[in-house]
Amino acid sequence: MQVSVETTSGLERLMTVSVPAERIDQDVNKRIQQTARNVRIDGFRPGKVPMKVVKQRYGKGIREEVLSQVVQETFYAAVQQEQLNPAGGPTIDVKKEVEGEDFEYTATFEVYPEISLADFSAVSIEKKTAEIADADLDTMIETLRKQQATWVETDRAAADGDRVKIDFEGFVDGEAFEGGKAEGMDLVLGSGRMIPGFEEGIVGAATGAEIDVNVTFPEEYQAEHLQGKAATFKVTVKSVSEQKLPELNDEFFGKFGLDELTEEAFRAEVRKNMSRELKQALKMKLKDQVFSKLIDVNSVDVPAALIDREIDAQRRQAVEQFGGANSKMDPNSLPKELFSAQAERRVSIGLLLQEVIKLNKLEADESRVRETLEEMAETYQDPQQVIDWYMNNKEMLDQIKGLVLEDQVVDHLLSQAQVTEVTVSYEDAIKPEQPAPAAKEETEAAE
Repeated sequence: MQVSVETTSGLERLMTVSVPAERIDQDVNKRIQQTARNVRIDGFRPGKVPMKVVKQRYGKGIREEVLSQVVQETFYAAVQQEQLNPAGGPTIDVKKEVEGEDFEYTATFEVYPEISLADFSAVSIEKKTAEIADADLDTMIETLRKQQATWVETDRAAADGDRVKIDFEGFVDGEAFEGGKAEGMDLVLGSGRMIPGFEEGIVGAATGAEIDVNVTFPEEYQAEHLQGKAATFKVTVKSVSEQKLPELNDEFFGKFGLDELTEEAFRAEVRKNMSRELKQALKMKLKDQVFSKLIDVNSVDVPAALIDREIDAQRRQAVEQFGGANSKMDPNSLPKELFSAQAERRVSIGLLLQEVIKLNKLEADESRVRETLEEMAETYQDPQQVIDWYMNNKEMLDQIKGLVLEDQVVDHLLSQAQVTEVTVSYEDAIKPEQPAPAAKEETEAAE
């Protein structure tokens, strides 16, 4: 077997492989002999079919099978011989296929990049820390009460935080516009669901009131023909309801699965959950910052094959997330551009992490694996059952080991970097660094 390799561009390689005719002929003849022993052809006894007849009838198909197998075997032998590390499957192009002559094909594929990690000692990392104040705990409990709140109709005028049921129709220059009408819509005043000025215009109106709410559509409004336009919404208030929060009593505590139905036990449980959330949020922010810095100081040539593979994975995840596991939606129908930037970032991080792991000979610490499992399991009713399930499921356990190894890489990089601790509030600690714009849930009329 003769092999030559050419660098066509960046990470792409063009490998030419020539296989001696003797090997092809030998494999073909061997396969024909095997076929002759088993094939049944009218006019011949089993096992007595002449080789010439078998070759005439089955030779072409047998040769194709042999060549396919030869390509598979010689490709992997060739990349090992040339010490290449393919990042994806090859594109095979047969260049010469003539019986009795050497078989020749080319394989085009990408290889993994050679990475030389940059010095991380000059990198500055801001490590955020936070504590849970009593006021944070009170705020969380108030949020939990609001989640269990009920609505009670009232005769008073609507105030911020009330829920109103309204009919409305919108007009621009005295003309009703498409999508500007709704009936019986529930709206919590102050929720920010509607365009600026709409909810504020209803504050002070009581049940039965018919009012005009004057607003101006935002310049960046999604419907271009309404951008920056002044509009009047004729609103009828059908009802006004105020929020009634549940009391901190046994009935309320029982909804959270507590063994001890007391306010002290409830507050302790809420604080425990907040601490878990805080720890995870700070950890993820620190990890994301370290990964971003790692990418900043290391230029990585990313194989397109790996990016495409990651995009496919993200497409499938998106379909499962929004359509469920049984969704019939084709993941490939989602635009590739939606995932390309994130996919390239993930692949870049993965390649760099692998290099850090390899250079420093890192392995998942078993004690940290156990600790991680215990932290995950403590939110379940039977933690030990969860731990046992992971320990007896190699695939799932490997995922946990991968997460732990990732944490160890972060620790290793932090040990090299210049780390400064910064104290922030609980609220700042748990909110996303770059929160996405809040999705509007209102009707088409005023979203």
